[in-house]
Amino acid sequence: QVQLVESGGGLVQPGGSLRLSCTTSGIVFSFYAMGWYRQAPGKQRELVARIFSDGSTYVDDSVKGRFTISRNNARNTVHLQMNSLKPEDTSVYYCQASRNTDDYWGRGTQVTISS
Repeated sequence: QVQLVESGGGLVQPGGSLRLSCTTSGIVFSFYAMGWYRQAPGKQRELVARIFSDGSTYVDDSVKGRFTISRNNARNTVHLQMNSLKPEDTSVYYCQASRNTDDYWGRGTQVTISS
């Protein structure tokens, strides 16, 4: 059974930082591209960042320079380091694992940026 479990969300003031983690089981982690998506109330889910099996990364322009994605294949974990957080970063953040036609999702972790 494939599981993706996100952690690290919470409430932080504008300008603060959070580090999200997603730990996986049931897949050969190193074979998969891992992504972080977010979805705010009333909005579509959007891709924030992705890291591929070769370690190359994609980061959306809206968070470039503030968010960093990384992976630890030995621990089957992907991280999203989020700095200089803004109120508009408030969303539920989801972890995704993808490879060919395989597509798995976590349940999400809430990130709220507010003073």
